[in-house]
Amino acid sequence: MPLAAQLIDATKKYGAVEALTGVSLNIELGEVVAMLGPNGAGKTTSISLLLGLRKPTTGKAQLFGLDPSDLNARRRIGVMLQESGIPEMLRVREIVDLFRSYYPKPMVRDRAIAMAGLEEKATALVQQLSGGQRQRLYFALAVCGDPEVLFLDEPTVGLAVEGRRSFIERIEEFADMGGT
Repeated sequence: MPLAAQLIDATKKYGAVEALTGVSLNIELGEVVAMLGPNGAGKTTSISLLLGLRKPTTGKAQLFGLDPSDLNARRRIGVMLQESGIPEMLRVREIVDLFRSYYPKPMVRDRAIAMAGLEEKATALVQQLSGGQRQRLYFALAVCGDPEVLFLDEPTVGLAVEGRRSFIERIEEFADMGGT
């Protein structure tokens, strides 16, 4: 069975700056992995390679044994990046429905909203959400495609302590359901 995600001796250069040097990483299905390190350590670059947002200068990145840009791999993942932008004039329910439409077998809308703890804000406009509620919305958008693998880049930025605890519990729930 192929790995969920893999970097094979990956190097990434931006001009003269080498952001990654020969990084190898294997993530098995069902595994929960956290990349920790100071700013500039290459965490976001590694995720960008695994998502196919950037190509390695040398080495290789794979999702499910496929090139990360392959649609057959992409439709099996969910992503919550550090920075996201979504239409402000849509309601939470509407934006979740929009994102669900991108996937062949999406999660039920109300389940995605509940996983993010946004049931009480389902009819609110995105522009009316607080910073923490927006972070939770981004999580709902990441899981609404019912992914096998979920990539989270700095997911608790802007969350209060209790919000962070709640978010970690939601990640545990996702993992308990067999997610990676």
